Amino acid sequence: MVDKISIAFRPATVPEEGDLVVFVRDDLVPLGAAGATGLGDLIARAAAAERFKGKAKAVLTIPAPAALPGIGSLHVVGLGPKDGPAPDWTAIGGVIAGRVPGRQASVLADFDGVGLEAVAAMALGARLRAYHWDRKSKRKPEAEPEAPTHLVFGVADPAGAERADAAGLALAEGVNLARDLVHEPPNVLFPLEFARRAEQLDALGVEVEVLGEEDLRHVGMRALVAVGDGSVHDSCVALMQWRGGAPDEPPICFVGKGVCFDSGGISIKPAGGMEDMKGDMAGAATVVGLMHALAARKAKVNVIGAIGLTENMPDGKAQRPGDIITTLSGQTVEMVNSDAEGRLVLGDVLWYVQDRYKPALIIDLATLTGAVLVALGQEHAGLFSNDDELAGRLEAAGRETGEKVWRMPLAPAYDKMIDSKFADMKNTGGRHAGSITAAQFLRRFIRDDLPWAHLDIAGTGMNVPQTDVIKTWSGGWGVRLLERLVRDHYEKQ
Repeated sequence: MVDKISIAFRPATVPEEGDLVVFVRDDLVPLGAAGATGLGDLIARAAAAERFKGKAKAVLTIPAPAALPGIGSLHVVGLGPKDGPAPDWTAIGGVIAGRVPGRQASVLADFDGVGLEAVAAMALGARLRAYHWDRKSKRKPEAEPEAPTHLVFGVADPAGAERADAAGLALAEGVNLARDLVHEPPNVLFPLEFARRAEQLDALGVEVEVLGEEDLRHVGMRALVAVGDGSVHDSCVALMQWRGGAPDEPPICFVGKGVCFDSGGISIKPAGGMEDMKGDMAGAATVVGLMHALAARKAKVNVIGAIGLTENMPDGKAQRPGDIITTLSGQTVEMVNSDAEGRLVLGDVLWYVQDRYKPALIIDLATLTGAVLVALGQEHAGLFSNDDELAGRLEAAGRETGEKVWRMPLAPAYDKMIDSKFADMKNTGGRHAGSITAAQFLRRFIRDDLPWAHLDIAGTGMNVPQTDVIKTWSGGWGVRLLERLVRDHYEKQ
């Protein structure tokens, strides 16, 4: 949660107390205002003793430096060679926050090469690193709450830094909201409760409408409802609308899979690791976090966020392998594996939002297949698209944010793998090319002339590797990627 850290911007001066953070390159010369402090010799001696070379993101900590009375510790952050790659300022912000948890620190960031965007990126990284989800733990006495971190960035233009940081604060809030949702246990975050969390976006001006299970049956979302037939919790769809663009401007649309718990249904999963399936709604969490980020900074764009919310459980009423379901589109699906349920949820929601909102483009996110983990591990999300320009823009946004995607193929040969003898299609094509055939299934619910991209985030949405800005089970993957995509290509400047 963002309230674990506070960030301010002031003129660059050496403080009288707290910790101090300064920057060096590989020549170990302090940069900006730090260069006038006479710390060069101290840093050089300590660096020699600790074999610190000023490499990017490396940190040398000098406790209680005698040259700076009142300073608890001096933290020297490396930026690498001057002619080397541009620093990853977001990661550096995370590194700084990781060195001073629960303390007050001044960061001297007033030198050439660190502009307002870089300072804002460091602030974003610090907020992402400071996030913790521990609300269900009672191991720490409530009388001793974790102290927040206080960072003061010393910059040449404090007012400009504050303006640049406003969007970063909104983005951090959105990422951390998505993280909160993924971390919630499934007995707390069932479909209707998830929808209630989405409804809280109305405080930011987002119009939220929730279609309950009876509404879904009336509309004809039979595939989505069938997934939840074995659960005691009703299914629903939450529709979020942000109107920041021109009234006649077609919206861009984001659709998220929100299976709040996935047991596999009748095709039940193995017990080992099933507890992780509380995260099978990470796509929906990303969409809610993205809507928060855009609305909180008053983005000048029209956006629809739609999330299909259900729970996949085994029961006497649950759908069976061999069932044939008629989707909202009128296409029929032979259910051959009830653990391939996310594509049924998405298919109905994708068809609904195209008919209702006539979007300019549509992007869906889902923890859809284990096959994408086999193909890409946890370094990239799988990207499938019918539009080269949209795919290229997503790839570029991924490089900029570090939330990387890798484009995978779509082709008629794969499409044939989900043809059914008894219906229009099967809900899975088997083990081979599993993530591709899942995408081909979704492609059948996209109108031919509509730019569309599908992001399979099974490897990046939950139980993720730890990084400089992620120290929790969920990283809120996709909020930064899609916010950057909107900002760079679809928002009125």
